[in-house]
Amino acid sequence: MARPIKETPELTGKDAERFESLISDSKPVTNEEKERARKAYEVMKSISNFQW
Repeated sequence: MARPIKETPELTGKDAERFESLISDSKPVTNEEKERARKAYEVMKSISNFQW
């Protein structure tokens, strides 16, 4: 039987401030990064052998 999922702790203080600043200053993904991720996905898809 699976264990119950614990509650996620809340961030407070400097940890919360740091997290908020990292989230608000996110940069858009470049086309080069998208293409690199797409190629990695295709490689993983080609070597996967799932039987559904």
